[in-house]
Amino acid sequence: MPSPPTVGFDLDMTLVDSRPGIAAAFRALTARTGVHVDPEAAVSRLGPPLRTEIARWFPPEQVEDAVRTYRELYPAYAITPTVPLPGARAAIEAVHARGGRVLVVTAKLGRLARLHLDHLGLNVDEVAGDLFAEEKATALREHGATHYVGDHVADVTAARAAGVPGIAVATGPCTADELRTAGAELVLDDLTGFPGALDRMIRLALKQ
Repeated sequence: MPSPPTVGFDLDMTLVDSRPGIAAAFRALTARTGVHVDPEAAVSRLGPPLRTEIARWFPPEQVEDAVRTYRELYPAYAITPTVPLPGARAAIEAVHARGGRVLVVTAKLGRLARLHLDHLGLNVDEVAGDLFAEEKATALREHGATHYVGDHVADVTAARAAGVPGIAVATGPCTADELRTAGAELVLDDLTGFPGALDRMIRLALKQ
């Protein structure tokens, strides 16, 4: 029998559609600071760390204060509007049904990621936050991940750095072609295809 899988998932635009909530948080940041942030532009490129987006709108000397202010505002504005993406609950349940564990490894702060997961009732075993691209590989290795699922080319990079299969979903800012070119082992339209894909990958691993 194969060992139970330990699957890591990215959060934003992989498990949840956080665009409405993040847009609301950016509008609140503009109201608080007086610095214009285009929320629709910001949510069109979710994936990289918050500082990357903040630095597009604020002068360098204001970036850290803006990051802190945004994170203070986030719980009040971003949690309630966020919804699970299609197949997210079933994907988590599929891992648990196979005796496995579910990790969330995200660029978002872990405590903010937990607010989303708890609000939506998404039952994950571990959360590792404030990590991006190759940094995510550290958490994946630490927790013994066997697969990593994400929507961004940086998530594919994370899986490759961790030495595990990268499963990509074309639900975020990166196209299916971009995800394949980055080296994703498998690209899905969304997470509804994940349970079957996981079974196929486990069977393939047993044959090798």
